[in-house]
Amino acid sequence: MTSLWRNREFNLLWTSQSLSDLGGAIAMLAVPLLVLESTGSAVQAGAVGTAALVTKVLCRLPAGVLADRVDRRRAMLVCDAVRLLAFLTLAAAVATDRAGLAVIIVVAVLDAICSALFNTVEHASLRSIVPAAQLPAAVARNEARSYGTSLAGPPLGGLLFGLTHALPFLGNALSYLASLVGVALIRKPLQAERDEEHPGHAAALAEGLRFVFGNPFLRAVLAIAAPLNFALSGTIFTIIVTLQQHQVSPGVIGLTETIVGVGGLVGAFAAPTLQRWLPFARLIRFITWAAVGVLGASAMMTTTVLAAVPVALAVFLGPACNAALFGYQAAITPDRLQGRVLSVIFLAAMSVAAAAPLLAGFFVTAWGSPVTVLIFAASVAVAALTASLAAGIRTMRPIEEAAAAQPGR
Repeated sequence: MTSLWRNREFNLLWTSQSLSDLGGAIAMLAVPLLVLESTGSAVQAGAVGTAALVTKVLCRLPAGVLADRVDRRRAMLVCDAVRLLAFLTLAAAVATDRAGLAVIIVVAVLDAICSALFNTVEHASLRSIVPAAQLPAAVARNEARSYGTSLAGPPLGGLLFGLTHALPFLGNALSYLASLVGVALIRKPLQAERDEEHPGHAAALAEGLRFVFGNPFLRAVLAIAAPLNFALSGTIFTIIVTLQQHQVSPGVIGLTETIVGVGGLVGAFAAPTLQRWLPFARLIRFITWAAVGVLGASAMMTTTVLAAVPVALAVFLGPACNAALFGYQAAITPDRLQGRVLSVIFLAAMSVAAAAPLLAGFFVTAWGSPVTVLIFAASVAVAALTASLAAGIRTMRPIEEAAAAQPGR
């Protein structure tokens, strides 16, 4: 089997998306800075971010249907072309002092729509260019890409915005150009042969939902991924709010997210080693119960930046868990259903994670930060119990064997 590092198609996709993700992380900081600069309103800056987030959530399920019906390479190229033009337009508007709030919102919403479709299509395409045995390692490398760009992007975005306000948006446009070129150079088909006749969109979505909820492993994935995302998002927010209440300097507060991000980046590189040490089912159980423990420890130190260290340990374990779950998911899901299955999982994980900061605010106000973090640790215990008791996890087979057993793969 060719090494993943020598897989031309995967490396083209991974490299081009690393540049694209970096551009997106740059713009993620620059957009609210631009709104604040032009309007002076924190509410309007938040409204732009909320509009983009709500758009992504609403587009998740339709994106899954499209990922299974359209030519995946063409869909990614169209998404990149639209985002490239959108951010070139925004850069030009900023450079000529014409970037009003309406223009910014339109660009943010277009970016959210295209990102929801592109990300779903990219994940759905992985099974077509990576052998089943290497899917967990490929997912781990994508996790490293995500954490690395999220660490490097915001400081670079602030630097570029300080030089000239249009520069971050021009940089993001160029990153989409790099993505477009990388996808265009991929030679292999990104989907299996398909039947000419397709069911209607509603029927196609219903088929995807039936497959997810009818499969014991995929049901377990929903019950594991959603509480983990919810708990990590809520705990990080709780720590930030608590440190702010104790008048910790903004620079130190920012350090907490850096510590957590570094934990995830190191964990992504360590994921293949962890997967070699433990069978998938045992690895998932170990990771989820360890996360319960370290989040519980974090509850005892929420008033200092040291609270980020146990969270970083939990995030360190996250890529190995994601690689095991999503690598196995890609192996056992027929290609014609990859997009819809992923969209259901992503929607569940995103929705509960989006609610975490709001609930954390209520919990901190009512019971204080230590109790709040313990509540989030208890939600991870739900994931740990699922990993321990669910038949879909206990009966996991070697990934090559599981992939070979799937009809229509």
